[in-house]
Amino acid sequence: MNTKEILNSNNFTFKKKFGQNFLLDQNILNNIVNLSNLNKESLVIEVGVGAGALTKKLALKAKYVLGYEIDETLKKPLDEILKDNDNVNVIYDDFLNRNIKDDIKKYEYDKLFVVANLPYYITTPIITKFIDEKIDVSKIIVMVQNEVADRFSAKPGTKSYNSLTIFLNYYFDIKKAFTVSRNVFYPKPNVDSAIVIFTKKTKRSDLKNEDLFFKMVRDAFSKKRKTLKNNLKAYDIEKIDSVLKKHNKNVNFRAEQITIDEFIDIENNLN
Repeated sequence: MNTKEILNSNNFTFKKKFGQNFLLDQNILNNIVNLSNLNKESLVIEVGVGAGALTKKLALKAKYVLGYEIDETLKKPLDEILKDNDNVNVIYDDFLNRNIKDDIKKYEYDKLFVVANLPYYITTPIITKFIDEKIDVSKIIVMVQNEVADRFSAKPGTKSYNSLTIFLNYYFDIKKAFTVSRNVFYPKPNVDSAIVIFTKKTKRSDLKNEDLFFKMVRDAFSKKRKTLKNNLKAYDIEKIDSVLKKHNKNVNFRAEQITIDEFIDIENNLN
C-alpha cells in the first residue's frame, strides 16, 4: 500500500489545527535530503513527522532519526509506514514542551541536524527553541511558508527585514534554497513554500550583552514606520547617534536600514 492508502485504511483525518499538509513528491523529498549532507554518523531531528515520507528518506542516510509528532492518531499508520526503519524513533508529544537535551542524550552521533517540513503556525518558535536551549545543531533545513522564508533571509532595507531576521542571522548563515509549489502537498495548502538552510556560524561577532542586544533590536523595530530616535528613547540616544555616524548613518534612520553589524556596534558601545 502507498502512503495515501495506509492513511485511508487507518481512517486518518487531517486536522487543520496542526497545519497538516503532507509532502509526498519524491523528487522534492530527495532534494531536501541531499541538501543536508547527512551521513551514517549523524543524528537528525524531524519536527512534524506527518505521514513519514521525509522520515523514510532521512533514515536511509542518517545513523538515527528522532521524530516529533503531536498528532497521536498518526501512530498506527506511521508504525506501518516506518516498520522497516529500525533507526527511527517517533515521540508523540508537542515538540515545544520537550527537553531536547534530555531526548538526544541516549544517542551517540557525530553531528546533529534538523530536517523538517515545519507546521506553518509554529515555525518561528520551533527554530528559536534550538537557540534558546543552546542545542548544538550543525545545520537546519526546513520547509516553511514562502513569505516566512523571505523574512528569515531578508537583507537590510527590504520590507521583510525585521528583528527576527537579525536574531536568526546572528547565529546562522541563512539561505533560501528553492521554492515549492502548493500543488505538491496533500491536502493542498493556500500558500507556496520554500526550503531554507540554516548553517551554524563557526564564528559569531562578540557581543558584550546578548540579552540587551536582542531587547534593543526588538525595541528598534517596535514601530516600523518610526525612526530609531523615536523607538530607542529609553537608551543613550546620543551614544547611538555617534556610533551610527561612523557608518554614515544617524538616529533619523529606521531600524530596517541598519545592518546586524551596526546594531552589534551600537550594543557594544552602550555598555
